Amino acid sequence: MSKNRKVQPPEKLTGIQLTKVPKSAVGVKAIVSALTHIKDEVGVKKGIQLLSKLNQKDGFDCPGCAWPDPDEKRAFLAEYCENGAKAVAEEATKNKVSPIFFTTHSVQELSEFSDYEIGKSGRITHPMYLPEGGTHYEEISWGNAFKMIGEELNSLDSPDEAIFYTSGRTSNEAAFLYQLFVRQFGTNNLPDCSNMCHESSGVALSQTLGIGKGSVTLDDFNHADLVIVIGQNPGTNHPRMLTALGETKKKGGKIITINPLPEVGLMNYKDPQNPLKWIGSGQDLTDLFLPVKINGDVALLKIILKLMKEKENAEPNSVFDHQFIKEKTAGLEALLEDLDTYSIAELLPQTGLTLDQIKETTALIINNKNIIICWAMGLTQHKNGVDNIREIVNILLLKGSIGKKGAGTCPVRGHSNVQGDRTMGIWERPPASFLDNLEKEFKFKAPRKFGFDVVEAIDAMHKKEAKVFFGMGGNFISATPDTVFTAKALQNCNLTVQVSTKLNRSHLITGKKALILPCLGRTEKDFQTKGEQFVSIENSMGVVQQSHGTLQPCSNQLLSEAAIVAGVANATIKNTTTNWEALISNYDLIRDKIEATIPGFTDFNTRVRIKGGFYLPNNARENDFTPTKAGKANFSINKPSEIELKKNQFMMMTIRTHDQYNTTIYGLDGRYRGVLNERRVVFMNEGDMKSLHLKKLDLVDLTSHFNNEEREAKGFLVVPYQIPTQCTATYFPEANVLVPLKSKADISNTPASKTVIITIKKR
Repeated sequence: MSKNRKVQPPEKLTGIQLTKVPKSAVGVKAIVSALTHIKDEVGVKKGIQLLSKLNQKDGFDCPGCAWPDPDEKRAFLAEYCENGAKAVAEEATKNKVSPIFFTTHSVQELSEFSDYEIGKSGRITHPMYLPEGGTHYEEISWGNAFKMIGEELNSLDSPDEAIFYTSGRTSNEAAFLYQLFVRQFGTNNLPDCSNMCHESSGVALSQTLGIGKGSVTLDDFNHADLVIVIGQNPGTNHPRMLTALGETKKKGGKIITINPLPEVGLMNYKDPQNPLKWIGSGQDLTDLFLPVKINGDVALLKIILKLMKEKENAEPNSVFDHQFIKEKTAGLEALLEDLDTYSIAELLPQTGLTLDQIKETTALIINNKNIIICWAMGLTQHKNGVDNIREIVNILLLKGSIGKKGAGTCPVRGHSNVQGDRTMGIWERPPASFLDNLEKEFKFKAPRKFGFDVVEAIDAMHKKEAKVFFGMGGNFISATPDTVFTAKALQNCNLTVQVSTKLNRSHLITGKKALILPCLGRTEKDFQTKGEQFVSIENSMGVVQQSHGTLQPCSNQLLSEAAIVAGVANATIKNTTTNWEALISNYDLIRDKIEATIPGFTDFNTRVRIKGGFYLPNNARENDFTPTKAGKANFSINKPSEIELKKNQFMMMTIRTHDQYNTTIYGLDGRYRGVLNERRVVFMNEGDMKSLHLKKLDLVDLTSHFNNEEREAKGFLVVPYQIPTQCTATYFPEANVLVPLKSKADISNTPASKTVIITIKKR
């Protein structure tokens, strides 16, 4: 390089643009963004026809998030969000990944594409095979693909040497058949994406309330006096939730937002369903914003509990719902005694807040009765993730704010049927009663040994104790932590199989041999021998409803997920007691089997045909906590963070940009954070930047530190942001390489992607 060559500033090298953070979310810009994606990927006419069926009672369920649809009237204009429209555009794209594409591009060449470029390649049209030592994927017939899988599985020394992963978009019918096949094969190795997101919620809620699901319905937001949104960014991840929060505000309710970053969507939004609201100042949502430090949540919640206790002691019966506590709960005295062992002075620094801010928050909790608390992965992906959720439950139990209209728990799930998959038995730790029902209905001996969750599965593959990986949807390599370690784990396998709609990075990080099995998308019609079929989905509030694709399949070589499971099962299980062909010929027969084995699905085929679907039983919603070990709702004792940062160390959390959903990258803009055309950024407090002598858009390397191990991610641009001191944020999957596999939540084993200790070095 010439010594006299002029060095270009970072914005010239990368194309990054920093803009003002907008004051309001959604509105015209969101509508324009959604329609632009539809136009570019699908075409205007076809796209508008698709959107008119999205989340409608006679249409198909969004392949994006699991936020529920209104029980009654749904908006024809926009019963979907910007990212929902992007998800549909991605799935219905005109772009195709055909055998010719794979002939043209080697695996090595494709691996050099960005995640954005990989995703934009298009829909996979044919089953493809990568032979051992091969450089290019080759076309393979479905029969030969199934045969190869069956032979590989049957050659294992034990069924437990196979891993069967599931993403959250799989339908109830496919998920039920999948877990049935896996258990007939002989293992409970059924890790799923819940292991990486809301497993902490499921554990905490099961322990305290007797059900691992939230207790509220969408209508409860119309009756809430106070909604607390903590560790969540619905403006990007669940934009339709803003409508529910808007209804709370219209009816006089208050909203508290607790999050390290001030996310635009929770501050103000413009209702996309009302054209009269597209202009103007929008609707303010948050009444009180608390910029808590990363992993300071238990400390904050514990201070709130202490202040509630002080007020109750000073003015008996003014805070606690003693009748509810006496009739419905256990463990209050132990909780109150434990609170006395902490002082506010020692807890306060962990929060990064002032005591006045917390007192104002506590006053709103004390003075309101109908309280909903919502949360997402900002609470679950910590070492003390389970403690975070249990501390939330403590507050609600003290107020008697569970099992009543306008009050309760609201874990906001991610992928569209992640909750339904768990209901269908996609779980590595199945209850004995579920296995008993399977054995009775299907006449086989189900395995009782618990299987591997995601973290354990990666470790087993890395140790070569698991030799086959089968992924039912998802993008495993990009979704999981410790990218280099996980990549090596997958490469240790003899065979990796991915059931997918579109090309993703998991197709390029493979075992010795690899298969890609292309499946129907949510938007496409599903034809079986008994005619056109529909599937069912369970949203995050326990409503089961049908989803019916409207498009012709993009290739005549696509199979439904259920048909793929049946093909693998027939090629693998000898002397099977299940007529797989009959089940997939008419999905009503699958639903009959679900009804016979899973509580809550009485008259399944009748009720699922009711427009809008039906609610599954929910004991917490009914104020019944008998499923817990104590037979009552349980108060719990929880610990604040034990992490102490050294000088020049920072706490990093991974987050999403507005142009992505999970691992799918729709574009390169983070419009709501004022960062355009770049993803490799690190958001920092300006005071921290000064202490490290860093300036805006300086190029830095990030190093994570855990148990004397170091992991490195190079080439991030510094962006000053409103974030507490010693806290940073980066986008995933780019920063997943920094998340140690062994850094995980207690009990739930969820990767601690929100508590990564890093140092930052300027290049």
